[in-house]
Amino acid sequence: MIGTINGKPVEFSANETILQVAKRYGHFIPTLCEMADLDHAPGTCRVCLVEIERRKGAPRQLVTSCNTPMEEGMAVLTRTPALREQQRLQVELLLADHNQDCAVCIRHGNCELQDVAQFVGLRQSRYHYPHFYKQRTRDESSRAIVRDMSKCIRCLRCVKVCREIQGTDALVITEKGLATEISVRDNLPLGNSDCVACGQCILVCPVGALAERDDTEQVIDYLYDPRITTVFQFAPAVRVALGESFRMPAGANVEGQIVTALKHLGADVVLDTNFTADLVIMEEGTELLRRMEPGGRLPMFTSCCPAWVTFAEKNYPEILPHISTTRSPQQCFGAMAKTYLADGMGIDAKTMRVVSIMPCTAKKEEAHRPEFIHEGHPDVDVVLTTREFARLLKREGIDLAGLEPSAYDNPLMGDYSGAAAIFGTTGGVMEAALRTVYKVVTGDELAAIEFQEVRGNALVREAEVDLNNGTPPVRVAVAHSLKAARQMAEMVLQGKAPYQFIEIMACPGGCMGGGGQPRSKKAYQTNRVERQNALYTIDRERQVRQSHNNPLINKLYDEFLEEPNSHKAHDLLHTTYRARQRTIRHTMKEIWQEIEAR
Repeated sequence: MIGTINGKPVEFSANETILQVAKRYGHFIPTLCEMADLDHAPGTCRVCLVEIERRKGAPRQLVTSCNTPMEEGMAVLTRTPALREQQRLQVELLLADHNQDCAVCIRHGNCELQDVAQFVGLRQSRYHYPHFYKQRTRDESSRAIVRDMSKCIRCLRCVKVCREIQGTDALVITEKGLATEISVRDNLPLGNSDCVACGQCILVCPVGALAERDDTEQVIDYLYDPRITTVFQFAPAVRVALGESFRMPAGANVEGQIVTALKHLGADVVLDTNFTADLVIMEEGTELLRRMEPGGRLPMFTSCCPAWVTFAEKNYPEILPHISTTRSPQQCFGAMAKTYLADGMGIDAKTMRVVSIMPCTAKKEEAHRPEFIHEGHPDVDVVLTTREFARLLKREGIDLAGLEPSAYDNPLMGDYSGAAAIFGTTGGVMEAALRTVYKVVTGDELAAIEFQEVRGNALVREAEVDLNNGTPPVRVAVAHSLKAARQMAEMVLQGKAPYQFIEIMACPGGCMGGGGQPRSKKAYQTNRVERQNALYTIDRERQVRQSHNNPLINKLYDEFLEEPNSHKAHDLLHTTYRARQRTIRHTMKEIWQEIEAR
């Protein structure tokens, strides 16, 4: 079928929207609610207006391009004086009940609403009604995520991703008209709700209504205090995404530049979470082999993802005994830093502060779990997301792209294997574990070290591993996204899961798609292929590619932990889980008081 956009012919298929066709042919139309790879075009922002003439000579109409199908012979105009006037008016109305304290907003300079206001030529807003947005909710009950509904433009992207991608359904639409708000189900504080702090809602929010809790000031305080020894760690997925915030190619490995940047900031020690990813494989692999003995509880789920662990605690407490007791690499690092590293450096652990740079918002909550706080001191003191770290570097005048790479300079925890690097992608933990489990059982290395069966991006993948020891093959599965995690949990509880080992990652794509990673204004799941390929490249280029062959891990066991799953290793590297129920209103009196308050 053929029509025109701005007088130029365009071809299209049935059911394609005007916006889809315009994008394909390079005609820019501003949007605030539409997001193509989220399959989300509700037309709520009404900024993507265009003028159409359904047939020659027919009256012109203003329509939203994101949900209006292109038709045979249709003429579309995206640039007319009347159209621009309507777009300016629409943006003015969006700003009328929007908190315009932009200078201190976490999205300042990176806000889609600001971009659209500039595009439509808005010079000043004639309407401003602060009494409307001041009545809206600001919720800081979560350790990871802040909800500020005074900045919400009701695009509904967050509801879409929470409900349909993650299947958590913690966010709902309440009230109507100017009182419309994106609320938490059952009117609960976010920290007491079904939310697991995965942060996927933040990735799609066009403004500052949903954001990670900003902890950069605390980190700066540590860096400026001469009495404190600051120890930084950063996760594998950070190094292949951070560069995007500095206009570097997607997937660029900036590991060496991160080390340099942290030294410029004044960090005392810079190390890699990959070191303790290798450590996790040693502990978790040994735990799996013990569970595979008669009477062991199978299948065993991985425990690296804190959003998955919280999801299980809140929704499937019956499954908690199936989750590996091994802590995540972040928390293993904290425990080792404040014991093994502190002893080796002759530092009082009480003066040490461990700062994590993570692709994940849920890691903020994980660091504050009571299981990881001892005598008032957490193993990990502060967690910064990739986005927070990028903001910190920019405010300190550090341009990552202009830095020369540096190497780690600590001999105790300064090396890692290729297996650790692939922790950052879905299937990576499973592949890393299989490399080591096969060696422990058979005494031989896997002939094909790259385990292709668990790679890919299908939400659920499965494979078999023949251990060549006369036993049936080990059946494994990989799932990413909480919707897929729910599917796996249900299968296990129904006795329909024929697996011994299951990897779960809460975020689509695994950590490389974590809720703390750089956003794109164009798409939701952006640059995943480039990030994933970069992690696999790091693995291939490492001299050591199996966790059990990392000489520093072997030294750690020889000098400090004795052996995997030893009593000392259990004390420092393992944990427990607990059922966590949401806070629910119990009395009609409370419900009635809430109704009256409205």
